[in-house]
Amino acid sequence: MPPSPLESAVAKVGDRWSLLVVEALLDGSRRFGELQALLPGIAPNVLSQRLKHLEHGGVVLARAYSQRPLRYAYSLTAMGQELAGAIRLFASWGAAHAEDARPPSHLLCGTALEARWYCPTCGLSVADADEDDLRYA
Repeated sequence: MPPSPLESAVAKVGDRWSLLVVEALLDGSRRFGELQALLPGIAPNVLSQRLKHLEHGGVVLARAYSQRPLRYAYSLTAMGQELAGAIRLFASWGAAHAEDARPPSHLLCGTALEARWYCPTCGLSVADADEDDLRYA
């Protein structure tokens, strides 16, 4: 039986640091040291492992900018960029369940943003509670 869509996603980016690495790359290419500065607490060997794992999974692209010593700049592939929406949803969920976190909000008016599922063909919204209206596979 093939893995579920969620199992496939978790296999690519489901460990402790991977989504944070992806989030740090959403604004563009970064070097290893820049990523370390953006991710306080991550050990260099862990960051290196996560980058290799994300590169192997097609989420991150490593481009050499120096040959001696060999150094890389990291950026998201198109597949990695597609994670932006999932990261926003996860961050919103985290903000709703943390005491000191603020949810993502609209820059112009400050209102907390909401995500809604809808069918682009018929334009109908699908409420979270309407599990009977959803199909994952």
